[in-house]
Amino acid sequence: AFNASQNNMLILQESCTDASGSMVVYAPVDVSAINIAMSGEDPSYIALLPSGFTISPDGRHDQQRSGTSSSSSSSNAATGSLITVAFQILVSSLPSARLNLESVTTVNNLISTTVQQIKAALNCSGA
Repeated sequence: AFNASQNNMLILQESCTDASGSMVVYAPVDVSAINIAMSGEDPSYIALLPSGFTISPDGRHDQQRSGTSSSSSSSNAATGSLITVAFQILVSSLPSARLNLESVTTVNNLISTTVQQIKAALNCSGA
């Protein structure tokens, strides 16, 4: 995917859905780094900082349905989901750098915004 806000970046993405849940993993990649790797040069220096999220069943089951005598698969229906969000962010390339309040606030806002956008995309309530 092309990041329209930055003409020099691509977004490398992988997604998967199965019975255990769904996941999306993505990483911004510099276009020049991709071109170097595609030309056969050593790609080991390319920094990949993947981020992503998973959505899994919460493990709870609908008690009202599971108490019935029916053996249908609907009696084992999950009642909710868990979301796990992970980010790898390079705040500074200096080994001696320390986190500052501005960096922590930025990361906190990024996580909050991402969770809200996922919930909105899935029509989830505010719970």
